[in-house]
Amino acid sequence: MKKPSRRQKRLGGLLKETLAELIAKRVKDPRLSLITITDVDITSDLGIAHVYFCMMDQSKISDATKGLESAEGYLRRELKKELRLRKIPNLVFSYDKSLDYGLKIDGILDRIKEKDG
Repeated sequence: MKKPSRRQKRLGGLLKETLAELIAKRVKDPRLSLITITDVDITSDLGIAHVYFCMMDQSKISDATKGLESAEGYLRRELKKELRLRKIPNLVFSYDKSLDYGLKIDGILDRIKEKDG
């Protein structure tokens, strides 16, 4: 896989920061109240931004995804105002499973410590 350019990284970080602020402060959808934007990966043509999010209540992941998808137009419009970019990438939302994986590993390590200690 090709390594992302500096521009992709910079734009991804900027989108991550701005999206997190928009969702926390301006989006009124209750389905999005407890999500955290963990990462944004942008394609090389800057046309698609893969937005990864996590949340503690895993039973509401599909609701949060639907809420994000329904807010995509609003978020893109607000990003255009905030960032003054010529073209705002399409936003594709995905649940970030890395937090779950990390918690699973922590649990395994804790059980190993209990057995040894």
